[in-house]
Amino acid sequence: MFGRLLLHVLAALAVVAALTLVGPGVYEAQARSVCSGRPVKRLGLPMGELRIYKKRHYACALTVIKKPGRPRAAFVSLQPRGGRAAVDSGRFARQAGPVTVHALNRCIRVSGSVGGRTVSTGWVLC
Repeated sequence: MFGRLLLHVLAALAVVAALTLVGPGVYEAQARSVCSGRPVKRLGLPMGELRIYKKRHYACALTVIKKPGRPRAAFVSLQPRGGRAAVDSGRFARQAGPVTVHALNRCIRVSGSVGGRTVSTGWVLC
């Protein structure tokens, strides 16, 4: 009797452990952005997308590659007016960035590219 109860408890714990490791939380974490704040703007590229996020004091940007896997040349640049640009460039399989700058009461300029095609904003969020 006690052995059978112990067997059922261990089986239930194994199911809970398996769901914890591969359950829906894993997929939710992959779907969330690495930038905090609210999405402000998305600019399309043929092979990706430039995403801009804003929080009260900070702005964040990243360039996401549409079909991740093979590394491609990509970059993202985020510059506050009157400040230095934060840049991430190189060969990436998923995304370039995130880059973050202090942007309280400041306009920002953002640019990004994937595979040689570049997209850029003027001064935004003024």
